[in-house]
Amino acid sequence: MPSHTAPSRRAPTTAALAWLTCAVTALAMTACGSGTDGAPTRSSVQDLVSRGAVPGAAKLSQDAHGVTGFRAAGVADVRTGRPIQLADHFRAGSLTKTVIATVTLQLVAEHRLGLDDPVADHLPATTAALLRPTVRGADPTDRGAGSTDRDADPTDRGAGPTARAVRPAAGETDTPDKPGITVRQLLNHTSGLFSYTEDDAFFQEFFGEGFAAHRYESHDPGTLVRTALAHPAYAPPGTRYRYSNTDYVLLGMAIRQVTGHSYATEVRRRVILPLHLTGTSFPGTRTNLPTPHGRAYTGTHDVTDLNPSAAGAAGEMITTLPDLNRFIGALLRGALLPPALLRVMRDTASSHGRYGMGLFPVRLPCHRTVWGHNGEINGSYVQALGTADGRRLVSYRANSDARFPAAVEKEFLRTEFCGGDGATGD
Repeated sequence: MPSHTAPSRRAPTTAALAWLTCAVTALAMTACGSGTDGAPTRSSVQDLVSRGAVPGAAKLSQDAHGVTGFRAAGVADVRTGRPIQLADHFRAGSLTKTVIATVTLQLVAEHRLGLDDPVADHLPATTAALLRPTVRGADPTDRGAGSTDRDADPTDRGAGPTARAVRPAAGETDTPDKPGITVRQLLNHTSGLFSYTEDDAFFQEFFGEGFAAHRYESHDPGTLVRTALAHPAYAPPGTRYRYSNTDYVLLGMAIRQVTGHSYATEVRRRVILPLHLTGTSFPGTRTNLPTPHGRAYTGTHDVTDLNPSAAGAAGEMITTLPDLNRFIGALLRGALLPPALLRVMRDTASSHGRYGMGLFPVRLPCHRTVWGHNGEINGSYVQALGTADGRRLVSYRANSDARFPAAVEKEFLRTEFCGGDGATGD
């Protein structure tokens, strides 16, 4: 969250901090080895810091033989100069969606959910009533489908404080025999539902100038959905891909309705405990990070502490680099889902190759495709990717929401995945 970021990237919003390079600070030596002539050798992570706008960055890679390599550059805390550590906890943002999609598909495997079930059949009555199709003529003021993410047009967020039954996209008329939005359409972002994070008021309070005053406020998922439903749909269900955080908030609600437990409880039982993800948690309304951790920055502002209920099932997860590699590797190897459902998870036909179900492909210049997801939330950017067989992996992060320049990130991934099968990426 706030929106899907692959393959496009927005330009960083703050100036690069030149003093965070290994050439001028001994604290960055975790990123700088030594060549045969005694001169420092650059890590690919160092380029993420020196050519980006982030205080610090780190990556954990695994090669095809299981050999891992951790590298960090810059600092975890601009005040103390503390370096980023392997065990540091951080907010994972939309990588939460990959975990939520996994649990949802496990419920499909258990025949407790169907991919083509109307999701309203698996929601609390008040929310379900808002999602069930109603007879309604098209509203000529509705915008219809817009760009594929907020960054393409940050002004296209609409307004409207009052929730109502789903408002059709321009030119559409709902009829009672329509099945409504399905579980599949939430998973692959073809529901057409407005993303609540694009609401002007919400965006300003959680990501904009109002953050300082609202950072500790709690949000319940029903309210987040009502915020979304105050806006016209982007498109009729099933007709167009558009990333929406509302989709995964609804999936979180469906998991609770079907199992009788919160999505956090189900993730812990089905994913965290079996994989021994000792650094991963769903904090709910807890505002601080577990120790150890560095700081998180938006520009020069420390935004480490916040109430992540505003992200909910779309982006509240806290994790570590080792846990991300372990999870993505297990998922891609088929340890969490039956083969047929893993294929469905990677089916990108509905988005014309852009997104599956909680996973998206990244196509590299060496004609290799890797799979994973990224995440962005206040003060944190992270991405976890692996080869289709889950043998080669990299998870990398920055302690800032100023994303890496597209060319730098592309070169980083080329270095990680386009070497020989035994390469560790540096």
